[in-house]
Amino acid sequence: MNFLAHALLAGEEPALIVGGVVGDWIKGTLPGVLPVDLARGVALHRAIDVFAETHPAFCRSRTRVSASRRRYAGVLVDIFYDHLLARAWEAHHDRPLDDYCARVYAHIGGRLQDLPPAARPALSMMAREGWLQSYTRIEGIADVLARMSLRARQPNPIAQAEREFIADETGFADDFACWLPEAQAFVRNWLHRREAPDSA
Repeated sequence: MNFLAHALLAGEEPALIVGGVVGDWIKGTLPGVLPVDLARGVALHRAIDVFAETHPAFCRSRTRVSASRRRYAGVLVDIFYDHLLARAWEAHHDRPLDDYCARVYAHIGGRLQDLPPAARPALSMMAREGWLQSYTRIEGIADVLARMSLRARQPNPIAQAEREFIADETGFADDFACWLPEAQAFVRNWLHRREAPDSA
């Protein structure tokens, strides 16, 4: 669910950015129905997810979520990290956030027909409603969580889970500051291994 972080970690290659953002909508083995370049972006998305789930800082963040919402801790931490990234965006990228998000939406829009039909409505809505920019405000995060809660099939405590972040903002921020540069190093290594002449 951390769309902005996946886009940033993907670097500047459009197909990697698109694959990074849409990865949560793509299931099954790769490349599947995807063009090879987008499948590579989804593969990177999945590799980042595995890296995050086992990273000590990310794991610490999960434990900061209260027991009543612990089942959803991974998703909540993803969203909190996007909030932390968005609100300090100028420290992480030289392009203003609004301009950067417009480019991400344009990259996705240019590849919509290459993506599964089931994913297209949400991706179009992402651009139309400016989801990525909304992460700068805690109110935007609250709105994301409220929508997620309503879409879930079972009753859940996701709505108002932004309170978890507010209760330990410094802790989450410290974890994120540790996680992001190591995630960037992980991505550089992942890409280098796949660009090597003798890579599988």
